[in-house]
Amino acid sequence: MTDHPSVSRSNSGYSAWRLISEELRLDIDGGRLHTGDRLPTENVLAERFGVNRHTARQAIAALAEEGLVESRRGSGTFVTGHAVRLHRIGLRTRMTTSLGDQSASATIRVLHNAIEDAPSEIARRLGIDGRRAIRVETTRSAGGQQISVSTHWFDVERVPDIATALRRTGSVTAALHASGIDDYVRASTVVGARHATITESELLTLGPGAIVLVTEALDTLPDGTPLQHVMTRFSAQRVRLDIEHPRAD
Repeated sequence: MTDHPSVSRSNSGYSAWRLISEELRLDIDGGRLHTGDRLPTENVLAERFGVNRHTARQAIAALAEEGLVESRRGSGTFVTGHAVRLHRIGLRTRMTTSLGDQSASATIRVLHNAIEDAPSEIARRLGIDGRRAIRVETTRSAGGQQISVSTHWFDVERVPDIATALRRTGSVTAALHASGIDDYVRASTVVGARHATITESELLTLGPGAIVLVTEALDTLPDGTPLQHVMTRFSAQRVRLDIEHPRAD
């Protein structure tokens, strides 16, 4: 596991237990701790990180809230086998099937929608300067697990009923099809990472200090007409991103 002899507070003000939970989360996500492995005891963790047992207990409790570990009476705390899903981002990115599996596809739940002025950069990318846009806030789940939250922007003149269609179908592709759009492609995707906000942590049931992968993407019609700008925040502990490269001619 990662060698980290002592922890007090980070420069960002994070308390010691949060830093310890992040270290253990990295061990799990990086494969240094596998499903079924037993975590070190509170005493061992306290000695390893130079803290007291209560601090080590808080770190383990945070991981348990995320479903990464579970305590077994008389045996210790063990890494659980939560699924890490692979999302492939390519020319025709379809999250409903990419993040699903044989037993359950990924479905959308609409939290809120509104017709309003889009931020200037998004309006420029969508080519709707001077026109209003539809903003739709969604969450996405797969196999009973929350995996992402998204902010979608659409041209209100092109797809005026997209929010209603999303609520009915639970799929962007199906909702666009219901709006008369049979095909669309991914024009660009920018990927980053940061700590989850309080709201994101609540929606994704994440513990303090959890990381989200952030993608900002533009989808267009096959002829290049802008269709959707979407910012998605994925739970980094539940989703991996696979960026597909176009084949050389």
